[in-house]
Amino acid sequence: MNFSPGDRVRYECTGDDGLPLVRYGFIGGVAASDGPVVVLLDGELGGDVVNLAQVQHVTVTTVELLLHGTDLVDEPELRRGLVSLWHAEADTAGLDIDALHSIGDGECDAPGGWCLAELNAGGAHYVLRAFQCPSEPEMVRVRAEPRTPDWE
Repeated sequence: MNFSPGDRVRYECTGDDGLPLVRYGFIGGVAASDGPVVVLLDGELGGDVVNLAQVQHVTVTTVELLLHGTDLVDEPELRRGLVSLWHAEADTAGLDIDALHSIGDGECDAPGGWCLAELNAGGAHYVLRAFQCPSEPEMVRVRAEPRTPDWE
């Protein structure tokens, strides 16, 4: 993946408590095509030297939540709340979401998978989905996926 100074990125790391952490910032410099890069993190004065494997460009489809607890998709009230949580994460990432329309309690589209909302960003249409991770059944992933023409 190619990065240039000024690119908006998300940086996956481990927090001081040992738990996974996602932070946002801008590329401040690139050492070589195979990394590392300097990430200027939001709210900090200095930069972190980061391995390329820990950094992604910020896009509608890369901003996601990884949450523990299947009750988040099993309970309608909690499912509805996932839309607001993802939207807050998108705001933190610096995304400009043009429109976001919740689908009430969501629509089950696969075992353990739910369509939660439709959204528009940058002239493209997406569906916000929540689903249980096949490799970690206790984890729920919430992310936007490009809307296919056959989705109703």
